[in-house]
Amino acid sequence: MTPEDLKYTDEHEWLTVTEGSTVRVGITAYAQDQLGDVVFVELPKVGATVEAGTPLGEVESTKSVSEIFAPLSGTVVAVNNALDDSPELINSDPYGDGWIVEINAEDLSALDELMDAAAYQELTEKD
Repeated sequence: MTPEDLKYTDEHEWLTVTEGSTVRVGITAYAQDQLGDVVFVELPKVGATVEAGTPLGEVESTKSVSEIFAPLSGTVVAVNNALDDSPELINSDPYGDGWIVEINAEDLSALDELMDAAAYQELTEKD
């Protein structure tokens, strides 16, 4: 099930605006399913500047290590510290408690270039 109210990237990340220009980011249910059991998450530091398309952290699973890419440029304003002790939240609740980072976006119009749920669903069906 792909939530309708989120935006999606080719890198299998989801985004939602939480307040003002702050955007919450996580990886999709499809991505966590492909990864398998998540055992470690490397989070960026609060205050770090990130640029769209560049790595901002990593997710390590029983199958592989995958980079998390910044879906837009901005400043990291929050990280989900619960993932330090419970990285499996990404598997059990990827769209809720398994969120990864919040970014204060430089330009929210960048969200317009991302996929809606229908387009993301189509992408995952091709894989």
